[in-house]
Amino acid sequence: MSGLVYRPATVWTATAGSVGDESSKTLPPDEETAPVTKLTGELDAVSRSNQMWGKRPDMIVRGRVPFNAEPPAAVLADGEITALDAFYSRNHGPFPDVAPEQWRLTVDGAVDMPLEVTYDQLTSEFSAHSVVATLVCAGNRRAELLNVHPIPGKDPWAHGAISTAEWRGARLADVLRAAGVHSAEGLHVAFAAPDVAPEAVPVQSYGSSIPLSKALSAEVLLAWQMNSEPLPRAHGGPVRAVVPGYIGARSVKWVTAITVQPVPSQNYFQALDYRLLPPDADPATAAPGEGISLSSLPLNCDILVPGDDQEIPAGPLTIRGWALAGDGRTVARVDVSLDDGRTWQQADLQPAISRWAWRQWSITVETPPGPLSLTARAWDDTGVTHPESPASLWNPRGYGNNAWAHVTASAR
Repeated sequence: MSGLVYRPATVWTATAGSVGDESSKTLPPDEETAPVTKLTGELDAVSRSNQMWGKRPDMIVRGRVPFNAEPPAAVLADGEITALDAFYSRNHGPFPDVAPEQWRLTVDGAVDMPLEVTYDQLTSEFSAHSVVATLVCAGNRRAELLNVHPIPGKDPWAHGAISTAEWRGARLADVLRAAGVHSAEGLHVAFAAPDVAPEAVPVQSYGSSIPLSKALSAEVLLAWQMNSEPLPRAHGGPVRAVVPGYIGARSVKWVTAITVQPVPSQNYFQALDYRLLPPDADPATAAPGEGISLSSLPLNCDILVPGDDQEIPAGPLTIRGWALAGDGRTVARVDVSLDDGRTWQQADLQPAISRWAWRQWSITVETPPGPLSLTARAWDDTGVTHPESPASLWNPRGYGNNAWAHVTASAR
């Protein structure tokens, strides 16, 4: 690691609503003015001229700028690894445009040797590792919560804000150890990125954090490849964090700064958003730190085929879907009901391709003509299942719906 640039030590200071890196620092003049990203106006122009960012034409677009889209549910049933053009896209601002040769990562805070890493150093001086991991938006299946009560200002994600890829990069733990990370209890690793989120209050660039204990786990990567391709700009290229087992919001895209600090990130998207508020709370007046910060994924499953309100031929029907047990647990069983949960049949589970990926499942049943009501539930390796109804999970931001999956269709 002799080629790494070690930087002067930085003292961490908490700043409410801070943007970008969680530490307080002054950069040399040449770094303050480096043209690392395009101006917001230029990014908007690029976004308008390339509306789909290489995605398949049948993507369900929830927003153009920032670009948010999910694939039709049946597309996710095509295979265990999601194709790049079908992988869901969840963003809070225009995409930064950072060339690999311009990219820099600073690591500071509670470390002995603050450092700066270039793209070439990250990809050549640290061992590369691959992890197959499922990423899922905390708002996946929000549409079911919207059927319980309105959730103003939130996208009605259906079944597709979840996807699985093979990620390749350096272990975050290796980079932190190269900086001499401290081992004190209760430390957090804060990520900062240059994408500016207009929805944040105040407007700020995106940031988030994870506990140091998770950051030092072997599965957490600073990834530069996705499905054996250079990480696309639309998915955080040239380098992003990948935090398997946690909500997608913690896998920060376009990451350019890491700070090891004694408290979680003070960024809007950690201190105020991506928190599970009580049903009677008002998100507009919630204080920083109110509610439960979302991190590990809960046990969950969904039905991908048939689709909602789909008309299918009567006779044999293969029902397909996925199940996922969060943060390293395993799915032990998936049950399917055709009579609203009065009786159940056990589905066939595909072998696990990774500890950090979904398990796809299927079952073939006979369907008579008429309406169909399909329900699925999963069990993990500790004998735990998940809640039956979205009504019991409703919250003002529409996060964390892991109710039993339910689809209605009709056979003719």
